[in-house]
Amino acid sequence: MRRIMVMTLCLLLFAVSVQAKQQVLVKTNMGDIKLELDEKKAPISVKNFLAYVDSGFYKNTIFHRVIKEFMIQGGGFDTAQKKKETRAPIKNEATNGLKNQRGTIAMARTSVVDSATAQFFINLKDNTFLDYRAPNQRGYGYAVFGKVVEGMAVVDKIGTAPTRKINARFQDMPTHQVVITDIVRVEAAPKKK
Repeated sequence: MRRIMVMTLCLLLFAVSVQAKQQVLVKTNMGDIKLELDEKKAPISVKNFLAYVDSGFYKNTIFHRVIKEFMIQGGGFDTAQKKKETRAPIKNEATNGLKNQRGTIAMARTSVVDSATAQFFINLKDNTFLDYRAPNQRGYGYAVFGKVVEGMAVVDKIGTAPTRKINARFQDMPTHQVVITDIVRVEAAPKKK
C-alpha cells in the first residue's frame, strides 16, 4: 500500500513538473504573436497580466511606443489614444532571474520601482541595461514574465514601423496605428519527448 502511495505521489509530482506553461495570443492588425508566460519565476506579473487578459482590458488598445532596435510597448491606451483605467500597481519582480533578452515580454513602469499596471513591452534585442542590477530606483530594472514563442516576425515588423512625435506623451507613436485587437488565453502545445 505504501509503495502505491509513493508511486502515486511521484506521478503527481511528475505531472506538475511537465505541465505546460500558460500561453496567450496577442492578436494585432499586423499579425498574431504567441507568448509563453513564466508563472513560476514571475507569479505576480503573470497573475496581473492574465487578470487584464481575462477581463478583456486589452481589446482595441495600441502599441503606442515603438523604438527601432529596442522594444515595442503597448497595453495602456485605446485607439483614441486615451489612457485606460487600471488596477493598483504591482510589486516589481525584476529580481526573478529572467533577463530582458530579444523576444521577452516585460512589465512597463514609471521611474517608481513598483508602479507597473497593464502596460508591457517586448524586447527587440537583448537589453541587458533593463535587467536588475541594484536594489535602488536606477538599478532595479524591469520584470520579465514571458517570451514570444511564435510570431517574432510580427514583433520585428511592428518594431520597424515608421513613427512620429504627437506630443510629450507620444514621442514614438507608429504613423499607422498598430492595434491590439485582443489578447486571449490559448492551449499550450504538448511538449515533445
